[in-house]
Amino acid sequence: MAKVITFGELMIRLQPYNYERFVQADHLEFSFGGGEANVAVSLANYGMDAAFVTKLPAHAIGQAAVNSLRRYGVDTSKIVRGGNRVGIYFNEKGASQRGSVCIYDRAHSAIQEATVADFDWDKIFEGVEWFHFTGITPALGPNVVDICREACKAAKGKGIKISCDLNYRGKLWTRDQARQAMTDLCQYVDVCISNEEDAKDVFGIEAEDTNITGGEINHEGYKSVAKQLADKFGFEKVAITLRESHSAFDNGWSAMLYDAASGEYCFSKKYELHIIDRVGGGDSFGGGLIYSLLTGKDTQAAVEFAVAASALKHSIEGDYNMATVAEVEKLAGGDGSGRIQR
Repeated sequence: MAKVITFGELMIRLQPYNYERFVQADHLEFSFGGGEANVAVSLANYGMDAAFVTKLPAHAIGQAAVNSLRRYGVDTSKIVRGGNRVGIYFNEKGASQRGSVCIYDRAHSAIQEATVADFDWDKIFEGVEWFHFTGITPALGPNVVDICREACKAAKGKGIKISCDLNYRGKLWTRDQARQAMTDLCQYVDVCISNEEDAKDVFGIEAEDTNITGGEINHEGYKSVAKQLADKFGFEKVAITLRESHSAFDNGWSAMLYDAASGEYCFSKKYELHIIDRVGGGDSFGGGLIYSLLTGKDTQAAVEFAVAASALKHSIEGDYNMATVAEVEKLAGGDGSGRIQR
């Protein structure tokens, strides 16, 4: 199957048990996750040859991070070893009308202090068909913006398709910093993934007549957003995930995929989710979309598969999506009954 490279930061995830608040907790769950790593796990679970690239310390915690990917079949051979820290994020799961809280402790992590010289992209991209990164990675610092740029240049030079999830994180950089860096990097991107807020936060492109906190989605507004993004950067495709947040537990979940060449806008069916864990939901959409496009699905089928994959992820604890192709196809095909499989 097709070879995909994803590049970003793999972090330790520390989380209170059940739905406790940080101030209540006296012990934390320990796992790993990170946007591009989550995409690689999804693709590996779908049977694709997926490799994750980052920099991690050579000590035992760094190795545990590597092992968390290897157990799901992700190729970790291109991970650079060095530095002293594995980044951490603390996650407090929301419940009912109380939203989730994420606190970062990732300063001076190995990847944040990496340099352009750490990565031989010509070698990394040998035999590769697709490269994926997100807006979280360049947000780690100007040096990582430089690394992302070198990766994109090398991928573009080899004719590799490039996808990027804008993933704006206001705790990591300002809107102005994001706009400057992502305007530069997006010139190399073929497939852009965004959500209700990212296009506004990063590029000032906003859907009209939409109230995301009130759960009101205007399809025509998002058609305009997708076309503006494609026109601005020359994207071949733009995907926008559409989340209607009724509470921390209950969301409406759908997406749109715009194909610039044909001018086709395809909206998926909407799922009413009862959420177990929403972290990684967007990444599982990205993994599903990359799989769909690499396997030749048409625009409608691609967005249906990606949204179904993400809907299933919301039922799974942890960052990583454990869904199989068969499970995703079943849900995308209309069987969302949740009946026991015997």
